[in-house]
Amino acid sequence: MTRLEGLGEKIFLDRYALKHEDSSGVKPGDLVLALVKEDSRFPVKEVGEVTERSGSKVKVKLRNGDTLDSDLTKLSHPLETTPGEMWDRIADAISAVEQTEEKAREWRGKFREMLDGFKLVPGGRIAAGAGTSEELTLFNCYVIPSPKDSRGGIMESLANMTEIMARGGGVGFNLSSLRPRRTVVAGVNGTSSGAVSWGGLFSYTTGLIEQGGSRRGALMLMINDWHPDLLEFITVKQSMGQVTNANLSVCVSNAFMRAVKEDLEWNLVFPDTKDPDYDELWTGDLDAWKALGKEVVLYKTLSARDIWHIIMESAWKSAEPGVVFMEYYNEMSNSWYFNPINSTNPCGEQGLPGWGVCNLSAINLSRFYDEGKEDVDWEELSKVTRWSVRFLDNVIDATPYHFPQNEANQKKERRIGLGTMGLAELLIKLQIRYGSQECLHFLEKLYGFMAREAYLASAELAAEKGAFPAFDAELFLQSGFMKGLISQYPEVGEAIMQYGIRNVTVLTQAPTGSTGTMVGTSTGIEPYFAFQYFRQSRLGFDKQFVPIAQQWKDAHPGEELPDYFVTAMDLSAKDHIRVQAAIQRWVDSSISKTANCPNDFTIEETKELYEMAYELGCKGVTIYRDGSRDVQVLSTTEERDTEEREEAGEQEPKLEQEHIKEEKTGDQRPDDMPAHRVESGGKRTLDKAYKSRPQVLRGATYKINTPFGMAYITINDLSGSPGEIFLNVGKAGSDVFAMAEALGRVCSLFLRYGDHGHKVELLIKHLKGIGGSGSIGFGANRVESIADAVAKALEQHISFAEQRNGDSSEHLERRADVKYQERPEEEQPQPFLSQGDSLPPYEGGFKKDNSLDLCPSCGLASLINIEGCKQCGNCGYSKC
Repeated sequence: MTRLEGLGEKIFLDRYALKHEDSSGVKPGDLVLALVKEDSRFPVKEVGEVTERSGSKVKVKLRNGDTLDSDLTKLSHPLETTPGEMWDRIADAISAVEQTEEKAREWRGKFREMLDGFKLVPGGRIAAGAGTSEELTLFNCYVIPSPKDSRGGIMESLANMTEIMARGGGVGFNLSSLRPRRTVVAGVNGTSSGAVSWGGLFSYTTGLIEQGGSRRGALMLMINDWHPDLLEFITVKQSMGQVTNANLSVCVSNAFMRAVKEDLEWNLVFPDTKDPDYDELWTGDLDAWKALGKEVVLYKTLSARDIWHIIMESAWKSAEPGVVFMEYYNEMSNSWYFNPINSTNPCGEQGLPGWGVCNLSAINLSRFYDEGKEDVDWEELSKVTRWSVRFLDNVIDATPYHFPQNEANQKKERRIGLGTMGLAELLIKLQIRYGSQECLHFLEKLYGFMAREAYLASAELAAEKGAFPAFDAELFLQSGFMKGLISQYPEVGEAIMQYGIRNVTVLTQAPTGSTGTMVGTSTGIEPYFAFQYFRQSRLGFDKQFVPIAQQWKDAHPGEELPDYFVTAMDLSAKDHIRVQAAIQRWVDSSISKTANCPNDFTIEETKELYEMAYELGCKGVTIYRDGSRDVQVLSTTEERDTEEREEAGEQEPKLEQEHIKEEKTGDQRPDDMPAHRVESGGKRTLDKAYKSRPQVLRGATYKINTPFGMAYITINDLSGSPGEIFLNVGKAGSDVFAMAEALGRVCSLFLRYGDHGHKVELLIKHLKGIGGSGSIGFGANRVESIADAVAKALEQHISFAEQRNGDSSEHLERRADVKYQERPEEEQPQPFLSQGDSLPPYEGGFKKDNSLDLCPSCGLASLINIEGCKQCGNCGYSKC
């Protein structure tokens, strides 16, 4: 594979290819990445070739055939235009740390051989940074120690997190070191705002940090099951205001799971903050604190099952928090005796100690199918697995370190994380249905084989270069993972006893969202989300298939895909967990895996799933219930398109506009809401439940700043209660203006049907706290979205109505300071998209009948939730 196409090429050139420092040297014939839509939030880039240049002006012929007039400042000029050039750079950089020139030449050739054709796909940071700069880390993610429980300690952790994210790394850490809410803080005559409140600060800062101009920061926040702020942490995302830019997980102990099973009480405790040694000795490790003979304070006692139910209910509602079985994780961890795990990275696949790092790459399993034998090419897989271990070990010495603590920790344990991608594609080639019993048996064989080869390679590397400095053979072999591995493969234990081992951990199953999409295979260990999708191009709107599905369709025209072509939502949630558990047995770190569940999946079924995962030996669980979030990311609702409806003889409900003339002052309002007419025996009748609008309504207009500009929200009263809402955000013709107008119309329609009762309160409940990719303001004035602004305006409107006590409506408008006036041009709300702009055609991704989220990079509705991350099917953007 010497050249990529389509989305894969765009991802490669944008994220991983080495680039010229500027575009001043661009000349006709050069390949460039051109900015075709300039927008502060949703820029769009396309690949093209320069055809003409005059000074700073250029003409670019895009891959889709269009010609673009552009400027040098809007071009990215790749120095590497093919994967082969990237492979050369990476092989040179990672082999250069070998001990002799002869060894460097030998391994340069071997690394280049296994990179060829993407048999090994380096982690994103390695691909982008190897051999380029002393500023770019080659590690994807970090865990920093729990913050010291002081203002200075929290600020130090915030600074460390910011520095890591600014250099391209994600961060995870545990908040359990921070004292609970309302705990007295000596010296300031006050009380603590609590661990969750400080988590909001870390989350907010994460949302501000740009990584390399294309990615925002990724953050994991965790809390232990004994912390008094546990319930607040579990439910914090239900209010959608405090922690919006972080993944959340609860660290659960074996004792807690036993208490759940036996219906016991559970104590929420925290160290005595008045202890004279508290500031010096408290690190967040409760067992270490107790071992010192120190006192803990009981804050409250609750039923373990009640706590578990709240966790399950929250996961069921919003897919968070996840659960990490942290005590079991440490029992299985090879570093149990010198470096306990206290958090995971943002996607959850790598448990780490404080100052630990993720050092990741993935073997592309789809490249190891032997078509002649209709089996895995085991010999080639063994070779690449062994070489990959050395490759990742060399990364430890090749990367720059910006924190001495990271360098000291990594070189003490030499932790690596070799994983896989393309599993679903390999299974299809083998005609094995993902999640079946046959699949589980095959996974035992496949991942057991890879674990054996990887550990033998690390032992051989220890014989050549030495074991990791903290290695103790007797203690190392006592870890839960090593006991299981040696029971199946005793030769691994023998090699470790003889030579030692180079790396404390070797294997990790990461999401591989961007890199897997670039290569064009299934990501991580997940099944395909869908096999067919719709592509909008200059030639129209046509149905296409994932390449392996397209190949089968081409070979079998007119036939349906066989049952071994299985998608994520075709599987039961238990199938997902069984696959995760089968692979976890052979992975010494952890796994990024999402168990997809249907919308009607119950809370009780959620509990059963999590408890099943614990019993099967999974280290963590994340589910996604279809439709469980306010902003739907994945949808399984099957909606046929218009042509299919017409063929089936179905009729859509029709809307007919009522035209009512009305005198208006100031800015022109949208037309009145349409009356809903329904078919009744071939005769149209006005639905009697609909309250007709009188010619004159009184109300007020509220001016509220939103992430998309200033919103002017007019609320008019009908029969003494809000009955009509108009939204004015952005300039006419922009997409935000259209969406805001639609929201106002739908809200008005809702308010004017049937008896009012608690409709206004219900509308506020469902709109309040809906969040998007950004927010504005702080505290009570924080606005998450346009919908959130409408909820706040309704609350304010009701509050003024209740307080006026007979005041005139004019007085009400004066007190609210909200009377609508014509605004000068400079005060007009800034548009989200320029007037007249439209979103570019959707060129890739998934089925059009899936309700997808807006991508913060390209702005298209092509963002899906998979493997605990959000990934764009159009531009390749991903965020964990």
